Amino acid sequence: METIVYYTTAILLISVVVFVWLERKFPYTKGLPIFRDGFWVDLLWYTFIQSYFLKIFIFDYIIMPLDHHWHLSSYHLVSSWPLALQVLFFLVVHDFYIYWFHRWQHHSKILWRTHEAHHSNKEVDWLAGTRSHSLEILINQTVEFAPIILLGANPLVVPIKALLDAVWGMYIHSNIDVRSGKLQYIINGPEMHQWHHANDRNVFYANYSTKLAIWDWLFGTAYLPDKKPTEYGLYYDYPKDYFLQHVYAIKKIDENKLVDKYPLFRVYHQSRRSILQWVRKKVKIK
Repeated sequence: METIVYYTTAILLISVVVFVWLERKFPYTKGLPIFRDGFWVDLLWYTFIQSYFLKIFIFDYIIMPLDHHWHLSSYHLVSSWPLALQVLFFLVVHDFYIYWFHRWQHHSKILWRTHEAHHSNKEVDWLAGTRSHSLEILINQTVEFAPIILLGANPLVVPIKALLDAVWGMYIHSNIDVRSGKLQYIINGPEMHQWHHANDRNVFYANYSTKLAIWDWLFGTAYLPDKKPTEYGLYYDYPKDYFLQHVYAIKKIDENKLVDKYPLFRVYHQSRRSILQWVRKKVKIK
């Protein structure tokens, strides 16, 4: 098991390098810097810190206790299947679920509050997809990985499925000018998902698919015009701070007003900005 984790981690890191290079070479939106606004929040808080703690919580405190109580994995309902078939099965079934849950999030005022963080980036690149409210990740990854464990799948399915999720998530959000042609009717890519993140009323209720674009075409929610978006993100102001983004899901707040009203928050806010400015000076890549 440790060996497969080494391999998947290596593939993931190589994929990051490839996506960054492709974004420089074939940009969908020209002039987008590597270290765009919000990059460090997405990388440090959402990618590393949030992902680490949610992984522990989901597996150790939700899925494993369920299995210990019900002993469902002992039935080995899918363990006799070939590994490739297991991975394909869970990939397609979960992708079908994600399409409908994602669609529901855009139609539900309550669920939208856990999803709007994902749409708050004004610039969309390979890392933008990591920005997701912790409650949204908690729901989706529990639904994703619980069946894998409870149905007694091969233990290798989890790291392989996690790798596919990560790489595919980077791909559909990447700032790469891809031309998939007819393949875009089946496999999702930046052409449709860049539009999904556009600040454009035409696409707010469209392009919900993650890995398989076929769901959008089948259920009438596909949007793929012969032009590119001119603006991304939300049409209203949204906090840039990780913690305030979580608070905003419960209570709408103005980050600037908090700075003016609370001296302690002002110190925190200014220190965070100073750290980011220091990092930008040290890292000269544009």
